[in-house]
Amino acid sequence: MSDVTSADETPKGSSKRKARKDGGETVFTRAIEFVRESISELRRVVWPTRKQVVTYTIVVLVFVTVMALFVAGIDLLLGRGVLRIFGS
Repeated sequence: MSDVTSADETPKGSSKRKARKDGGETVFTRAIEFVRESISELRRVVWPTRKQVVTYTIVVLVFVTVMALFVAGIDLLLGRGVLRIFGS
């Protein structure tokens, strides 16, 4: 076997860092770019007013309460129905 490498193979001593310096991106540069783009997008967001946040919060709390009562009622009815059918 010979120590000569073909053009497609990388020599033993070379590292991936050399390829990155030639124009490839590292994980760190991609992460920094991601953060910059995220900040740019967040600046474009139309944030709700305090009044809207309070209104939406109240709507969600009322909806969750109504649904919890509905599910509790169905559970109570089904539980009593099963006890009536099978006895206790």
